[in-house]
Amino acid sequence: MTLKSIPARLLLLLVCLSLVTGIVFAQFGEGRRMRDNFGGGRGYRSSPERGARNDWEIDERFQHDAFRFARVKYTSYGWRDKWAVDFPESDLNLPHRLRELTSMEVHPESVIVELTDDNLSDYPFLYLVEPGNMNLSEGEVQGLRRYLLNGGFLMVDDFWGEEEWFTFYQNIKRVFPDREPQELPLEHDIFHLVYDLPEKPMIVSIGTWMRGNTTERFDAQEPHYKGIFDDKGRMMVVICHNTDLGDGWEEEGVDPAYFKQYSERFAYPLGINIITYAMTH
Repeated sequence: MTLKSIPARLLLLLVCLSLVTGIVFAQFGEGRRMRDNFGGGRGYRSSPERGARNDWEIDERFQHDAFRFARVKYTSYGWRDKWAVDFPESDLNLPHRLRELTSMEVHPESVIVELTDDNLSDYPFLYLVEPGNMNLSEGEVQGLRRYLLNGGFLMVDDFWGEEEWFTFYQNIKRVFPDREPQELPLEHDIFHLVYDLPEKPMIVSIGTWMRGNTTERFDAQEPHYKGIFDDKGRMMVVICHNTDLGDGWEEEGVDPAYFKQYSERFAYPLGINIITYAMTH
């Protein structure tokens, strides 16, 4: 699916909305169905040892219009590839659940993209994680600005506290010097479009949860969900700060209690809401 495939996006809207009332998380069965497909270690791997087995086939009518999850590889300070946190499990599990819980045509393979790629517009939804050490090149700044103004959508996730916010803010202001991130009220459609969320969730990593903590940092006591909008009021960027949806996707098969509290209750519902919003607005 590309930014130019408007008929396909309209079809997607009709199909998604037709099944809203039939989407229930009883299908999760507390992760048992998926946990059969889990095992092995953790970390950034080219050949995942844990995660959903996404081996379904795409209907030939939708070969070029199926939703494909695209993760952004970006430039950052330091030696660690923060862009790859929760990869590949989250990038396998979210498409699996998206296909399982909606009638959206979903590609079984996710992709890694760079903001300077010529084919960036082939992916109408981008996912960017842990921008707390982000240091975008000028080419990345220009590529992201062009992508977003041409109709693309970016989801930013999993960064905590004031220092990481400041670093991300400095970078996104280079992309849009004249636009400020705006806090989204709980009444915004993104919290209710498919699943009706009663609150803005703070989703912590499974390690933090196992230590009995409810936040990752002392200066991250409240989750924030902010949007950046174009001149017509279309949301181009959703920023999930002081929360970690990606860990809720990645770690769904590790502990039934974590799955119940975070993956089932918040991470998947909000992830599906955000993707549906991005693809229908």
